[in-house]
Amino acid sequence: MAETLLAEENRLLACVHCGFCLPSCPTYIRLGDENDSPRGRLHLMLAVVEGRLDAASPAFQLHIDRCVGCRACETVCPSGVQYGALLELAREEVVRAGGSSWHSRLLLSVFARPRLTRLVMLACRAMRVTGLPALAARMLPSWRWLRVPRLAAAMLAASSPWRGLEDVSATAAEGTRVGAGDGGAKGVDEDGVAALLLGCVQEGLFQRVNQATRRVLAANGVTIVEAAEQGCCGALHTHGGDLDGARALARRNVDAFEAAGAEFVVVNAAGCGATMKEYGHLLDHDPVYAARAARLAASVRDISEVLADRGPRRGGSMGLTVTADAPCHLLHAQGLARAPAAVLDAVPGLALVPLRGADECCGGAGIYGITHPDLGGRIGVDKMAAVVETQADAVVSGNVGCIMQIGAGLRMARTACQALHPVELLDESYRRAGLYRSER
Repeated sequence: MAETLLAEENRLLACVHCGFCLPSCPTYIRLGDENDSPRGRLHLMLAVVEGRLDAASPAFQLHIDRCVGCRACETVCPSGVQYGALLELAREEVVRAGGSSWHSRLLLSVFARPRLTRLVMLACRAMRVTGLPALAARMLPSWRWLRVPRLAAAMLAASSPWRGLEDVSATAAEGTRVGAGDGGAKGVDEDGVAALLLGCVQEGLFQRVNQATRRVLAANGVTIVEAAEQGCCGALHTHGGDLDGARALARRNVDAFEAAGAEFVVVNAAGCGATMKEYGHLLDHDPVYAARAARLAASVRDISEVLADRGPRRGGSMGLTVTADAPCHLLHAQGLARAPAAVLDAVPGLALVPLRGADECCGGAGIYGITHPDLGGRIGVDKMAAVVETQADAVVSGNVGCIMQIGAGLRMARTACQALHPVELLDESYRRAGLYRSER
């Protein structure tokens, strides 16, 4: 008996099978299989709960595994079905039945160990510096057996800074100062204390985005305090069905951010923010952590959310044509449709062009692009084609996984368009406007 799903039977029964979710589901759109739609998967989950289907059956494991977990179905569902939470429980049943892939287990084991994560990220940065990933993305043929290594190389290359922007990290080291008690900007009073989730991939491959986030927050009056013992948020583990691993990581972060004493926690990766905002649900049966996790979850804010609430300061003109992708876990999981625009609105000179299908998944979905190169690739190609249509200089996305997935597609297509985090643009805009306080 699937005990975890059985406990949520009432939430499964909330689905009235109306079909509103079908045109919003990336896998159903491309496969046309009812079993690969949200209501089809919910029907499979209910069959497992009622004993009509075994969690170890190939049908259950195949169709649950194929879901990208974008949660677009939640946005359009008239019954308010909490599909994301149910999907995680279903995947936990798949893992317990021995259905997880070896490469999924390997990746999750890496991110569960901070020292191993740092070592792997160091190796990735060293490889990135050689330029070999960028070369492989351009030169490797698109043969089926080379699809995964080519995509992995392209994703690593896509994590590189864009040379079209000033090297803001070097600029900060040479000429700006941002720290506790400084404010980091001219004429701004401090009126908030926050801790920043550093993350694993963010700090490992996108440290510049974390640094930019600190500077931008300081320029808008937010003081950052350190949460020294923090670690991976557990997003990949929840998506992969390793809920026990996710709970262990969540407990560590609850302890770390409580000790930091911040008023709120800022996250610049949509997938991580969505997971942390659901810590209360993840640990709701833990007598020691349930209430504490709920309090922490309530304090989590995406960087765009913080800036939109405050009304960000305007920076200097950038003169770029930009299009914006909506990360699934920002739009659908966190319900933040308008906040990201506030970041771009604070950058004068941007020509913002609409993106076809901006609200559809890019196919990255954590490690989905690697574990499902065929279907993830089809979704990713469609996203990349939409970006190319805009003829933009850059596409921005508030999630590092999306930046890597979309950026990989652009690199493999040999286009000049770059994938960036919106905070990188705002940070450079602030630098050009002279908002950062200089060292004396």
